[in-house]
Amino acid sequence: MSPRHALITALVAVLLLFSFGARASRDAQPNIIVILADDLGYGDLGAYGQKKIHTPRLDQMAVEGVRFTSFYAGHTVCAPSRVALLTGTDMAHSHTRSNRGPGLLEQDTTMAEILKEAGYATGVFGKWGFGTPDIGAPDRQGFDEFLGYLGHVHAHSYYTDHLFAIREGRTVRVDTDTTQYTHDLFVDAALDFIDRHKARPFFLYLPFALVHAELLVPEDAMAAYQDEEGKSKLMPEKPFPCCGVIGTYRGQLQPHAAFAGMVSRLDRDVGRILDRLREHGLEDNTLVVFTSDNGPHVEGGADPGFFESNGPLRGLKRDLYEGGIRVPMIAWGPGLAAQGLVVDHPWGSWDFVATLGEMASAAVPATNGLSMANLIIGAGPVPVHPYFFWEFDNVWGGHYVQAVRQGDWKLLRFRTAEASWNELYDLSRDIGEYQDLAPRYPDVVAQLEELIAEVRTEPVVEGR
Repeated sequence: MSPRHALITALVAVLLLFSFGARASRDAQPNIIVILADDLGYGDLGAYGQKKIHTPRLDQMAVEGVRFTSFYAGHTVCAPSRVALLTGTDMAHSHTRSNRGPGLLEQDTTMAEILKEAGYATGVFGKWGFGTPDIGAPDRQGFDEFLGYLGHVHAHSYYTDHLFAIREGRTVRVDTDTTQYTHDLFVDAALDFIDRHKARPFFLYLPFALVHAELLVPEDAMAAYQDEEGKSKLMPEKPFPCCGVIGTYRGQLQPHAAFAGMVSRLDRDVGRILDRLREHGLEDNTLVVFTSDNGPHVEGGADPGFFESNGPLRGLKRDLYEGGIRVPMIAWGPGLAAQGLVVDHPWGSWDFVATLGEMASAAVPATNGLSMANLIIGAGPVPVHPYFFWEFDNVWGGHYVQAVRQGDWKLLRFRTAEASWNELYDLSRDIGEYQDLAPRYPDVVAQLEELIAEVRTEPVVEGR
């Protein structure tokens, strides 16, 4: 770097810090919106290399904000990933490491509880993913308002006769119109929440069910991917018959067009949320983060190979290869986040509690996460994770797997009923994890196995 370039870089950093400091003193409590897509792959957005699906609003959001290229989901499946995001607990310490785990426990402290204590209005609309009306429901985890699915199996259906909502402080079943696309209900509720709480700090958590199977979306969303006769432009199509392995997904004659339409509808509605913030003049004091709970799925007729949904990565949902856990992440906020940055520093969704709590000037209890606020504002020192760890008992795949990353080294440990083996990758040279270096570097394998033994704890469930 030339002396002139170094000077310019330093000046920019000072200006960013001054801008953030001035804003923070003026508006100590920014609004916070967390948008969590379901099963959206690393390569499903144009900003991350997607060529077949139109995502103009999210692509523009990335241009106007910060796009992260080494951001990790808490897990490779739904429930444990969401527990990590909401509680700041990584998989070395979580009590939920598969969808069969207990989910959120009443004794867990969530991001919503932290922000509510700091004076925020709190709302969640979409797929909660765990709990019953009496145990682990949103009203018991810090949320004032809720409309959505409690369980993740119920969330397989985009048309349903009921959802759940908080009424008079309790989560109760509410009837819904079976002709109404539930995602649209969640977006409308989110926009209404912004309208009603624009005069005070708010935390809005939007765990949308899109783009999880079933592959079903209103016709207007599919039209961009169909010709004048209603035939798919994304050929070849392989019709998906009802009802799949789990038995809850509707059939789909044009799964490619449907999936693309679902991604584009998600994109459109993120844009509607940003537009509503601007209409109220809230954009300078609102931080919006967008990410996914895990990698792309193959359920309900989905075809991640056709769309290259995992981009340059290997693996899908239920894998601990990068494609199962490395996900899109965009932070946007003209008065809060840096603009036009692409950041490769690795971090994960369990850092949200510490990061967003710091930006909200909230009292944050100790978690496994680190505050990456400086990554979002684009200035100042940034902490480095000493390790990243995941584990998953993959019943569908017939194996138990652990993964640990330290620096650029990543070790995967596989265990099946018949065999066990290790795989080692250097992510700085092999982001696709195709060259197994375990035989060449047994000392590194041994070091990372020791690291797993050091940091991993046994899951403990103390009750609900």
